[in-house]
Amino acid sequence: MKKNLTIVALALCSVVTWGQKPVFTQASLESARVYFNSAELTHKTKVKLPKGTSELVITNVADYLNESSIQIGSISDVTVMSIQYSNRYVEEYDSAVDSPLIKPVRDSIKLVKAEIKKLSNALNVENRTIDLLDKNQQVGGENGTTTAEVMKMVDYYKTKRLQLVTEVDKLTEKKEVLEIKLSNLESKLAFNEGKDEKASKGKLIIQVMNDKEGDVPFQIKYLTQSASWKPFYDLRVDKINSPVKVVYKADVKQNSGIDWRGVNLSLTSGVANQSNVIPTWRTWFVDYRSNSVYGGVGIGAKKSNLRASYDMSTAIASKDVSMLEEAVVYETKNVSNYTQVNESQLNVSFDISIPYTILSNGKSHSVSLNDFSIPAEYKYYVAPKLDLNAYLVATITDYGNYNLLAGEANVIFDGVYVGKTILNPANTEEEMKLNMGKDPKVTVTRTLMKDKSGTKVLSSKKTQNFVYDITVRNNKSEQVVIQVEDQYPLSNNTSIEIELTDTSSGVVDTEKGLVKWDLKLKANETKTLRFGYQVRSDKNQNLNL
Repeated sequence: MKKNLTIVALALCSVVTWGQKPVFTQASLESARVYFNSAELTHKTKVKLPKGTSELVITNVADYLNESSIQIGSISDVTVMSIQYSNRYVEEYDSAVDSPLIKPVRDSIKLVKAEIKKLSNALNVENRTIDLLDKNQQVGGENGTTTAEVMKMVDYYKTKRLQLVTEVDKLTEKKEVLEIKLSNLESKLAFNEGKDEKASKGKLIIQVMNDKEGDVPFQIKYLTQSASWKPFYDLRVDKINSPVKVVYKADVKQNSGIDWRGVNLSLTSGVANQSNVIPTWRTWFVDYRSNSVYGGVGIGAKKSNLRASYDMSTAIASKDVSMLEEAVVYETKNVSNYTQVNESQLNVSFDISIPYTILSNGKSHSVSLNDFSIPAEYKYYVAPKLDLNAYLVATITDYGNYNLLAGEANVIFDGVYVGKTILNPANTEEEMKLNMGKDPKVTVTRTLMKDKSGTKVLSSKKTQNFVYDITVRNNKSEQVVIQVEDQYPLSNNTSIEIELTDTSSGVVDTEKGLVKWDLKLKANETKTLRFGYQVRSDKNQNLNL
């Protein structure tokens, strides 16, 4: 009997415990590790819990998150029994409208808007009355009227209209004062809302068991897909043969429902939460193709839908984010000294020790990561048949030492913004080429020499000669290196014969039909290249030259 009473008592205690009012606590965001497609957010909070089992509701978490990624950490005295996420959990502190800072302002705005509406209605009535009075000024009927009646009507009109106009002026003045007051209140509301972190709807409902009563710290980690970043650059070149000054930046966006204010920010290359299933082979059967589909009998391979190669781009962020190193604070006050670059086999991470604020508005936030100079060799490239502009190309070697990621770059040459280019280090070549834009100080012309060109017909063959003069001038104050390329046609028809007649000692690529010249032009120097070819074909046929 005594044993049964004990069991009943324990059961009652359990019912009482689970029936207790939930304990609410607001989590404070400490850090954000952002990937190309998501972000890992880390919160901390401390809450007083009774001994036994409690329901803990943690507010100020993201509106949308990956529930399978939630991690809750605490002291050894606390056991986390279950975790549930919800963005529809209703409780008394949900509405930001009821906050002590904002509610009085909102109430005042509501009252002022009501007064403005009353004044607008009164003004409408007065103005309509004036219109009605002005449209009914006729005195008397068909039988006419007396002088006394006219005077009486004029006095009434003057008195009434003056009264109405005066009332309109008073109402208009009151309305203007209230509109100014409304504008000030709305500005104050926007300022107060901006001072507080954006209130999110996301909440974690946690069942915990505590061995003893007291203050309990919690750490919360999870992934949210409502954040991303991409690298971009500013490339500055002061003059030819000077290093490329690179300003490494990040374009960060987030719409998690929480304003990230003064957080420790880390940016990691690659994509988080990827599937790490190793590819498997499926038997490859070969058979004849169907005549109805392919119009004949042939041998074709039915390929598996599964890829048999391991795509590194989809697994670049497979490393556990919790194992990455903490940021290091440097002593000097340069942008690069506040950013620690951690490079692993799979990704690159930029840990920034300066607290950053990224608002939850989906807008781009520029974050400076690093700045450095890269030695480069410069050469101009010209293809005068296609474009008479000279493009400056910077060639960079050993680019793998700078942890560069693919991204868009702004190009500033000689203090002038010249456009955008794409920086893509993901190639297998030993050199990376950057297009630094057009340079108007290098001029190029391509002229058809009519006295050397023309068409002749002999027997059944037609001979056409094309001769061009390519003139390149360097209007800069220093020597430049220019690569010039032009094109001549190729033929896969034996009845069409093509012969180069002049190349000015250029290097000929017979497979592509290109002629290349590498020139060194001193300051204000001009060089002319002669380029010509001859085409012999059937005189009765036209060519697409």
